[in-house]
Amino acid sequence: MTAGWSADDLRLIDASAELRIAVRGVDGSLRRAVPIWVVTTGGRVYVRSWHRRDTGWFGRAVRSGRARISVPGLAADVTVTDLGDTSADVTAAVDAAYRTKYGGGADSMVTPTAATTTLRLDRA
Repeated sequence: MTAGWSADDLRLIDASAELRIAVRGVDGSLRRAVPIWVVTTGGRVYVRSWHRRDTGWFGRAVRSGRARISVPGLAADVTVTDLGDTSADVTAAVDAAYRTKYGGGADSMVTPTAATTTLRLDRA
């Protein structure tokens, strides 16, 4: 188990085309959940935004650092860590995970700009 995720958690996340993320507000309340693409690699869970780094769900997630995610069979509170310009190894692994899971549809998620929006989700 890594970062609080069990093997079953990771399997459920991998099997889902997308997860729903509801960011926690300053008062702890949950915002409306939105669907986003998700990948796992090395026992960790990652999401990216292909645009709108400072606004929308992404901007709120970075500011709050907390969210609730769900996929079929799993709902979990998570901490959100903004990796920004992370190491080349992490970027390459997350890029590969997006390409493997989403094929050619992942093109917008594996650009240098998208890589700067890499968030790691750890089970709280």
